[in-house]
Order: sequence, then C-alpha cells, then structure tokens
Amino acid sequence: MNRLTKYSSLSAASERIAVAGPAPAGCDLQITQLVKRYNGVTAVDGVDLCVPPGKLLSLLGPSGCGKTTILQSIAGFVMPDQGDVRINGVSVLSKPPEKRETAMLFQQYALFPHMTVGDNIGFGPKMQRWSRDEIGKAVREVMELVRIGEFANRYPGQLSGGQKQRVALARALVTRPKVLLLDEPLGALDQNLREAMQVELRKLQQSVGITSLIVTHDQKEAIALSDFIAVMNRGRIEQIGSPLDIYDRPRTGFVARFTGVENLLPVRVLACAGGTADVSFEGVALQGVPMPAAAAMPVGAQAELAVRAESLELAPAGAGVQGTVSFARALGSSIVYEVTGDSGRALTISAHRREGRMFEVGARVGLRFSPSHCALVPAEAA
Repeated sequence: MNRLTKYSSLSAASERIAVAGPAPAGCDLQITQLVKRYNGVTAVDGVDLCVPPGKLLSLLGPSGCGKTTILQSIAGFVMPDQGDVRINGVSVLSKPPEKRETAMLFQQYALFPHMTVGDNIGFGPKMQRWSRDEIGKAVREVMELVRIGEFANRYPGQLSGGQKQRVALARALVTRPKVLLLDEPLGALDQNLREAMQVELRKLQQSVGITSLIVTHDQKEAIALSDFIAVMNRGRIEQIGSPLDIYDRPRTGFVARFTGVENLLPVRVLACAGGTADVSFEGVALQGVPMPAAAAMPVGAQAELAVRAESLELAPAGAGVQGTVSFARALGSSIVYEVTGDSGRALTISAHRREGRMFEVGARVGLRFSPSHCALVPAEAA
C-alpha cells in the first residue's frame, strides 16, 4: 500500500463523537479537558472532543472563542496548561510539531515564491530526507489527486487564488499526516470561488479519508464541509452534533443566533411531554415544539422560540399571529419580508418568490408557524 492511498482503506467508523470520557474504539483524535490561559485570561476552558477516523469536524465560533488555540495545541504550536491531545490513542504533547504527524493548512497559503509548484509540494518530504524517487512519486500522486499536475513547473505568482489553495492542500497531504488541520483555509477567496472550493475540499477529504479538523466562523461553510460541528463560545463547547442538528435544533440562544436564526421570540411554556412543548406567543398557542432533553422547563417558564425565516409562512390576515408588512424585497429566488406584529415586535420571513402571492408593504397579514421546524431554547438572563 503506498503512502497516499492508505487513507482510502480506513474501516467504517462510528458516527458518534464523545465529548467526555474515554475515546471510543478507532478514535483518531481525542482532546481531553484542554485548558489554555494567556496572562490570566482563559482562552480554552476544559474542552473535550473526539473525532472518529476519516471524519471532518468544524470548530465554529466568533473570534476569540478559543477555536484557533485548540488547533494550535493539536499542531504543537501552543502548549496547553492542562489536558491532553491524543492521536491514535497516543499523547502527542511531548512531541515537537514535526513529529506529531499532523499537517496544517492556513488561510494565507505561505507558499515559497521562488520555488515551483512541484518544489513547494516536495519541500516537506525533502526535509524529512525522503529519497528523490520517493519525493517525485509522492508529488506526482498528490498533484494528480488535487488536479494541479499541469502547474508543476509554474511559480506561485503565476497561479490564481484557487490554484494556490490546491497547491497548499497538496503540500499538506504529501507528508501523509494522520490528522489534517485547517485554519480558515478558504477565507482569502472571493465568495463564488469559496463556495466552489468548499465542494472540492469536501470531496477530496472524503476520497482521501483523512481525519480533519477545521476552524471557521462561517456557519454555511461549516455546514457544507462537516460531518460534525462544535459551536464554541468563550472557550467552551456550547453544542456539538451533525450539521443538521446544529441548524435545526440549537440548544441555546447563542447557538441559534450564531448559526443565523433570524427570529428569537419570547414565549411561555404551557405544557411539556415526550421531548416537545406547547408554548404561547402573543396569545397564540403553538403545539409540539421540539425541546432539548437537557432544557426541560416547568409549565409557566419563560423561554425563547428559535424560528428561521423560512419556517414562517405569510397568509392573509385572519387566525394566528397578526401583523403588518413593514418591509419587502425580492432577493433572487426568495422574497424577504419584515412583519411588525401587533405587539410591536418585528419578525423576518423568507418566502419563495415563485410560490404564492407577494404582499405589499402596509398589508395586514397572518403568520403561520411550523412548530416542528422551530426549537425551544432557555431564555437568556437579562
């Protein structure tokens, strides 16, 4: 088995991510109770997570939440104050970065401008004293993998942003790391190219089967790339789960807001049973709203209803929550409305432009909720 294709032979792995306790069998990357402080300020506060073989986990959160510190602790650029980092069950904290069998891909590609693409990719193996034949074979294989073989003799200054990104990725993969670390790798690209590269990066990661951890503050990017997402806030993980879990079932107001939920509505709990709750919003009862098991709330409790704009439907005035259209704008395939309820609260609604009627500003409307597409989260303290 050659050095690059070994990744494709990984056995099927558990989809479970452990956030505490011992690593499950086959866990490639485990972080246990990781703590890092800078001048008395805690950047990472007791983080636990585990990534199964061949899976990609995104650390998603705002600047300063600790996600890059975690990445650098894995790579060996930062020494944590407490905790452990294990790769294939072996602690790597005592190893220097070059001995950890990790590779990092940065937002700034850090390519050597005076070297050709082939020499840039082969630099790592050369420093590891591979033979010339080994280097040539590995470089050719990885260039074919990322589809840049025709650029072998070009210099970085002769490449586009997307091509440079592919070279940087090839350089990271050629040394056959056990774990690939990506620090905002697509942040320097324009939006269209960024979205195209998200698809390419995900396809490549899956085809190679390398365990990967990516840092991003872009929730759309995290959803497009990941098997799992860990949303971070102030050095801790607030929620971890599949992209659809994070998108559809935020467990806190912070997770809801950071992942782009447009409407967080104050509600009162009327009843709870079987993982759902009945709530009241502006005097209208909504039944069967999903509720996180860890957030069980007593009857009468105040909470927040997380409702994405596409989960609300406008209808002519009548039953339900009533309001007036205060803003309407067509955006490509959708129309974005702002409706001011009779209580004065504004709600955002996104409707498909080619379905149903378009409501004008000033029109009286009713709002229809899809409770199963909402999520109940604890009310945040004032």
